[in-house]
Amino acid sequence: MIQFLLNQELRSEHVLDPNLTVLEYLREHLGKSGTKEGCASGDCGACTVVVGELHTDANGGESLRYRSLNSCLTFVSSLHGKQLISVEDLKHQGQLHSVQQAMVDCHGSQCGFCTPGFVMSLFALQKNSEHPDAHKAHEALAGNLCRCTGYRPILAAAEQACCGKQPDQFDARQAQTIAHLKAIAPTQTGELNSGDKRCLVPLTVADLAELYDAYPQARLLAGGTDLALEVTQFHRTLPVMIYVGNVAELKRVERFDDRLEIGAATSLSDCYEALNAEYPDFGDLLQRFASLQIRNQGTLGGNIGNASPIGDSPPLLIALGAQLVLCKGQVRRTLALEDYFIDYRVTARQESEFIEKIIVPRASAEQAFRAYKVSKRLDDDISAVCAAFNLRIDNGVVRDARVAFGGMAATPKRAKHCEAALIGAQWNDSTVERACAALAEDFTPLSDFRASKEYRLLSARNLLRKYFIELQTPHIETRVTAYV
Repeated sequence: MIQFLLNQELRSEHVLDPNLTVLEYLREHLGKSGTKEGCASGDCGACTVVVGELHTDANGGESLRYRSLNSCLTFVSSLHGKQLISVEDLKHQGQLHSVQQAMVDCHGSQCGFCTPGFVMSLFALQKNSEHPDAHKAHEALAGNLCRCTGYRPILAAAEQACCGKQPDQFDARQAQTIAHLKAIAPTQTGELNSGDKRCLVPLTVADLAELYDAYPQARLLAGGTDLALEVTQFHRTLPVMIYVGNVAELKRVERFDDRLEIGAATSLSDCYEALNAEYPDFGDLLQRFASLQIRNQGTLGGNIGNASPIGDSPPLLIALGAQLVLCKGQVRRTLALEDYFIDYRVTARQESEFIEKIIVPRASAEQAFRAYKVSKRLDDDISAVCAAFNLRIDNGVVRDARVAFGGMAATPKRAKHCEAALIGAQWNDSTVERACAALAEDFTPLSDFRASKEYRLLSARNLLRKYFIELQTPHIETRVTAYV
């Protein structure tokens, strides 16, 4: 059985199809049709809902954390122990919520199909913004598409709703909601079971390892932003899933003198602060990683584990010399991330083995790390080429070099010939041009709808030249803002 709050109503579910998304659950099981299906792939934001979770700060204080999610990519099992809020829950005692009223006042809706998704993104923005600004509003709304109104009145609604916000019914019920969530906090492995399909929800790494050993054919579900597409886009059935999002040990971000240790189930939003503090380019790239809804849900371990050749984080992590801690039963091993990727969607992971955490070396003054993403849109788009450069230059000589690319091969991959052309050479135009030429020995990229092979190779070379120019003239800070 799983339990969660539907606004303030306790829901207990056991005999339910684990392949059911929150979108389908709301519309087909509960008759709540305000949440819309636009794309079923997390691109349009029409299905946006907000999930509330208990949050404990460093001083032990408890509060609610509200986050926007794409309900079309969220399986119901991931609601275990949380609060689900849909657009129907905002109107209170006959009065529109302030974010709804702002959309009315600012004429932010026309056909209305996308409006509920915008309203829920605005609701989350209002709850999470003490001092809202244009940047936060753009970030919150980047994952919501409108085909007819245009975005100026919606941004005006964001300003009205956030700058003059007043306490609402959710604030008034905060203590009650916290008490309810504490009362239903999971204490043992949960399960959804429809007879032929099941989803197990462990609470500890030990339980996860035991379950995965017992069900090696199971699919691991973290954020689900990639896995759910198999159901919503390819209409496949997932007979057994193990949801890892309630394993607290997999959601920790720990800082040590020489490294960060990031649990594999840590959301990309929760990774941001630690990675941005060490490597601002990594933080900049994360802000361009899909939409806020996706970053609230997708995990760093998932972005690695799906072994996509165009995943945004692996090239950066490879260039930084990151390692993975892999767990199978009671056995753990540490593997360099660059050795995890074997071939297209093939990894070094053994049967029943899973990523427990990612180890990222902390930044040092000697290294010069930069990252660049080339895509057709600046926001909410997949890379055509993603590049990461991490050089150590001493007295004008390159002493060490780690160069990695995504989108250039069947896997995220280091450019070993390029590195060899750099190491030991003077850091100048001639060396950079030799290293650019060597990229043709490292990669034979493919052509697809995102970019041609010629464009990819030229882009890779130009990004190395861009890196060189930026290091020579530090005031030029374009970094990850490159796009086609």
